[in-house]
Amino acid sequence: MSEKNREGKRAARERLAAEREKQKAAEKRRRTLIVGAAVVCVLGLAAVIGVVAANSGGDSSSDTSSGPVVAPQGAVGDDKLAIPVGKDTAKPTLTIWEDFRCPACQSFETNYRSTLHELVDAGTLKIQYHLVTLIDSNMGGTGSLRAGNAAACAQDAGKFRDYHDVLYENQPEESDDAFAKNSKLIELAGTVDGLVTDTFKSCVNDGKHDSWVQKSYKKFQDDKLSGTPTVILDGTTLDLNTLTPDKLKQQVEAAAK
Repeated sequence: MSEKNREGKRAARERLAAEREKQKAAEKRRRTLIVGAAVVCVLGLAAVIGVVAANSGGDSSSDTSSGPVVAPQGAVGDDKLAIPVGKDTAKPTLTIWEDFRCPACQSFETNYRSTLHELVDAGTLKIQYHLVTLIDSNMGGTGSLRAGNAAACAQDAGKFRDYHDVLYENQPEESDDAFAKNSKLIELAGTVDGLVTDTFKSCVNDGKHDSWVQKSYKKFQDDKLSGTPTVILDGTTLDLNTLTPDKLKQQVEAAAK
């Protein structure tokens, strides 16, 4: 072998090794982002729970006092507290408890969105989304409740998934309760083709599904779930510290067989 060929192969090996290290570093940063953000979204200690009881943001003490519970169109599960995405014929079910103000939820959605869309669109997976108001309770405000209601209104219009993704793509800083403004939620809905109608705007402004969102959060508390996102595949809670999109895809495809 000529010296030139040896040099070329050595350079190729070095480039491959560098690329692998780069990928490992990126994966480590991704996991750190999810785990670090999740700390912010974990249900607090007793002192925080005390604040929750007095908070107007929508917690267990609020239950359904704001009006009758009106589930969005097509809601499923116990008391119709879940919004389904995907074909009913899909065997595995992924249950996701999330809060539109939660940065860890945004991190999860950002990293797993393409995988979830791929599996759902292939008819391999169905997802049940449960919307909660954890950040309203912990941080104050009503953005979790208002965004949850608006997402339920989008479900009524058959546009939940698209609007769900738009909300996460435009999530404000956790301390910024921008989603508390119905006008902001309607403005974002304008990016989803055909969503903004008089019916949708009335649904958002009237808080049609407020009590439903509050009831979902009450269920979250009753089930003693500790934080958002909580992701459950066919009854088994997934460890987001070790999960990757590839691992999730493998588990779903195995469950689909």
